[in-house]
Amino acid sequence: MTSQTPRPEKLNLVPFVSVDHMMKLVHLVGVEAFLSELAGEIEADFLRWPDFDKTPRVAAHSTDGVIELMPVSDGALYGFKYVNGHPKNTRDGRQTVTAFGVLSDVATGYPLLLSEMTILTALRTAATSALAARRLARPESRRMAIIGNGAQSEFQALAFKAICGVTDLRLYDIDPEASARCARNLAGRGFSIAVCASAQEAVEGADVVTTVTADKQNATILTDNMVGPGIHINAVGGDCPGKTELHADVLNRSEVFVEYPEQTRIEGEIQQMPADFPVTELWRVLRGEAKGRSSDQAITLFDSVGFAVEDFSALRYVRDKLAGTGLSVDLDMLADPDEPRDLFGMLLRAQTA
Repeated sequence: MTSQTPRPEKLNLVPFVSVDHMMKLVHLVGVEAFLSELAGEIEADFLRWPDFDKTPRVAAHSTDGVIELMPVSDGALYGFKYVNGHPKNTRDGRQTVTAFGVLSDVATGYPLLLSEMTILTALRTAATSALAARRLARPESRRMAIIGNGAQSEFQALAFKAICGVTDLRLYDIDPEASARCARNLAGRGFSIAVCASAQEAVEGADVVTTVTADKQNATILTDNMVGPGIHINAVGGDCPGKTELHADVLNRSEVFVEYPEQTRIEGEIQQMPADFPVTELWRVLRGEAKGRSSDQAITLFDSVGFAVEDFSALRYVRDKLAGTGLSVDLDMLADPDEPRDLFGMLLRAQTA
């Protein structure tokens, strides 16, 4: 797959996808179709993983959260995402995570798309989780426990339904209202849903366990005694230094798969482990260069922290879906003087105009 870099008719106008337009685009495509198609784009980019110029995200940590920049390029296109993670925000009625992203033409440096990525990040995270589970979970997996029923939970559930065939959900959150809300939002979407009183109850009988809690701390959501043979763990919540969800004993028993080790060893569950703790990169599994699940009895763990290639895929996907929808507005972001070197003259002419 190659990236296209169309030249806009007016160089100073950049398409912008607002939150409202993103929501309308998702409904136009259909939520489950959007997740499935997006997973396909992510897989396509993972299959050409060596083509990308990659680096761990640049993070600015504070006592209340983190602000990050996530850049990547395939040589033709450059993409980055600005994203924060502030768990305390919910106390003030704010989102824990907000984001926006830019896709640019490497040849000119001109941006081709500016988009909201709060909703899009939730979609790409869920799509990546289900993409990994399709290769790592047992094929007959149908029952999924979701521990932590915040903003990600419904997206995760729908992605696993659309991509992996999950039909039974077991929900648990320390806030019962969060689980009740998740159950209400997913009602009528083809699930059998049970709200559980504890993480232990939720995990019992589950084929897949997704941990997606928000607190920035070294928590123990899953302990070794809760994890039986054959289970697949989708660890999503641990995504920055000092924030984990699994006891180290769970990691020691698992076959661990990651996106980009250089980032995951800093931010993921494996930050608890020695620097030489063995992991397998997901892209190698998707390309058939490495083995996924070794047996039906194995415990597989996708230690997902989110990586810039996934955001790149999401921005490409949205750009390609926009044609003919009218679901963007053109922003006058770039100076475009008649003579490229006469920027000040352009300013002067604006005064007389």
